[in-house]
Amino acid sequence: MSSLWRIALTVPGSVLQAVADALQPFVTSLTTMGESPDGTWLIEGLVEHEPERPAVIAALSLAAATVGHPPPDTVIEPLPEVDWLALNRQSFPPIREGRIWIRGSHVVDPVPAGTLALTVDAARAFGSGSHATTALCLRAIQDLAKQRRPRRVLDLGCGSGILAMAWAKLCPGSAVRAVDLDPISVATAAANARLNGVHDRVRAAVSDGWRSPVVRRDGPYDVVTANILARPLCAMAKDLRYGLAPGGVAVLSGLLNEQERWVLSAHRAQGLQLRCRYRRDGWSALVISRR
Repeated sequence: MSSLWRIALTVPGSVLQAVADALQPFVTSLTTMGESPDGTWLIEGLVEHEPERPAVIAALSLAAATVGHPPPDTVIEPLPEVDWLALNRQSFPPIREGRIWIRGSHVVDPVPAGTLALTVDAARAFGSGSHATTALCLRAIQDLAKQRRPRRVLDLGCGSGILAMAWAKLCPGSAVRAVDLDPISVATAAANARLNGVHDRVRAAVSDGWRSPVVRRDGPYDVVTANILARPLCAMAKDLRYGLAPGGVAVLSGLLNEQERWVLSAHRAQGLQLRCRYRRDGWSALVISRR
């Protein structure tokens, strides 16, 4: 049981990235809801204490102004005292994406034939497998696993560890480094790796992108997955260029369809090439490679 506060606002797609980036420091979790018929997106953040309203409003107003938009109407409200984890578990049905079958520990159904099961409970770390970007990444890495058997894998922004564990299941010989700047996510990913019997191959650590010595020490990587946001993907393009082994590939997601050109431009400037793209519900995943 915990008391949560909700910060919610609706903005046009042209403002989404800037406002989401501005809200991120104030919340524990951040989600964006798909485009509505009027072309707007819902941004919702949750935090475990009452946020500083003036600071939140000022940050969001400044972010909107930088892209020529007026201050967005923002709702900041407490949520009722509810056991949210128990409620989420009840409403979290199994998810199948290709060979990967994701379920909560409360699900007693037998594992479907021909699938690789991952047990992931609702928790404070981002990533239940239900978001389109996670599904796109799972599709991409399953296709890549048919073509190669990477020895070194990096999952940047690992959240609950779904992508890292999927790599470990698909390619048992691989060593997977899972990192996130959120210590809660790292602890959750490590616990999930142990729960799913892949803790010997998935090692979780706190890192702000490529900055941690452990990330640099374990590279270069044959495969990198980064399901984050367009802006940090662009900012880390140079790091990715040097962190990928020759012939290595990266799966980049967390970006909208219209942000593909921006993200690709940043990576092409580093000599990285587009191999293929995946799209679903307005979201994209790009597979790029190093020569």
